Amino acid sequence: MVLDDLGSSLRGTLDKLRGQSRISEEDVDEVVKEIQRSLLQADVDVSLVMDLSDSIKERALEEEPPGGTTARDHVLRIVYEELVALVGDSTNLPLEEQTIMLAGLQGSGKTTSAAKMAWWFSKKGLRPAVIQTDTFRPGAYDQAKQMTERAEVDFYGDPDEDDPVKIAREGLEATSDADVQIVDTAGRHALEDDLIDEIEEIEAEVQPDRSLLVLDAAIGQGAKDQARQFDDSVGIDGVVISKLDGTAKGGGALTAVNETGSTIAFLGTGETVQDIERFEPDGFISRLLGMGDLKQLTERVERAMEETGEDEEDWDPEDMLKGEFTLKDMRQQMSALDNMGPLSQVMDMIPGMGGGMMDQLPDDAMDVTQDRMRQFEVVMDSMTEEELENPRSIGASQIRRVAKGSGADEETVRELLEQHKMMARTMKQFQGMGDGDMQRMMKKMGGGGGGGGMGGMGPFG
Repeated sequence: MVLDDLGSSLRGTLDKLRGQSRISEEDVDEVVKEIQRSLLQADVDVSLVMDLSDSIKERALEEEPPGGTTARDHVLRIVYEELVALVGDSTNLPLEEQTIMLAGLQGSGKTTSAAKMAWWFSKKGLRPAVIQTDTFRPGAYDQAKQMTERAEVDFYGDPDEDDPVKIAREGLEATSDADVQIVDTAGRHALEDDLIDEIEEIEAEVQPDRSLLVLDAAIGQGAKDQARQFDDSVGIDGVVISKLDGTAKGGGALTAVNETGSTIAFLGTGETVQDIERFEPDGFISRLLGMGDLKQLTERVERAMEETGEDEEDWDPEDMLKGEFTLKDMRQQMSALDNMGPLSQVMDMIPGMGGGMMDQLPDDAMDVTQDRMRQFEVVMDSMTEEELENPRSIGASQIRRVAKGSGADEETVRELLEQHKMMARTMKQFQGMGDGDMQRMMKKMGGGGGGGGMGGMGPFG
């Protein structure tokens, strides 16, 4: 996640304040120095860093904590509010007919971002189309076509045409039925005059409602000059930060946003077309500080359940709250979880589960968990319909048969059955609950009720 080092170091520094009712100037200085160090390492502009740290120090020393608030929570709230102010608002993107033009250097991730954005708009009930005008980069047309096919959205391009302005004009006509037309432009290795001239000509032809600048999260300080020149040429209404799934620093992109006075529209968080998030400053900073992001989590859960339901039309998630919880139900639940994206990202969104708890896990912990889910799915594929419906009937001889058929060892089969028992016990607690009881249980699962965390609701084991 972008600025992840800032999040982990801040959490460590703030944890030193646990139990304190008052905060000293030395404590504030330590927090501020940690913020400065992490932001500068993340390539955030020096002047922005100093302004931010001065504001945090002034507020932490001058503002009185509300009654009953610990020193740690007081400073955490101030840091949260100041970081939200730093990253700014989310770009205004109404769910209505519009034309969006993407700009950026070669390799910034424009083509992938165009398909991801189109997929996002399609999930919001609109009909999007991508128009590929890049005649400079070999393979741009093929890549765009493949990505839009995966996103299941309309596409227009002409690999035999050399004039990008003509492609843009004909593309707008060919996709006139679309609600959202996304025009992907060519990039270069540097901000050359011919790139600027070309994008200005395309902009004059397209007359977009919004122009978005796509920036690689690892761009560094060079983002400032890029943003300024693109803004001077075509005007930048928002920024798409791509490739946040790696070890990217991301601070340069934040600096670029501040430089142009624009905002952030989307975050690219992975390689597939589904790996895109609408930027929400509150949730973004909340995740960074280990406080979760329930809004983004809810959106992913809804999307995952919808996609899982499409795969199995005869399966209703509410059936898990009635009767016996079977291995079939467990498999569907794992499928829904898988559709939510990488487990590390999902965990970051759960209050009490991301942040500090994730810092304590080995780097590959979530990969191991995801591998374990895959193993369980393979094991279940080797079971009969009767065994999936009645896992309690599975004995030693059946375990041996399933292990041999799936290529797993017998211990993995037993682990699956044990995991199912734990999940089944948890589901029974939900059966017969009223709305008030359900809300209290969900609050407890969210971390508010002690050390239960997510309990047995998922194959984390």
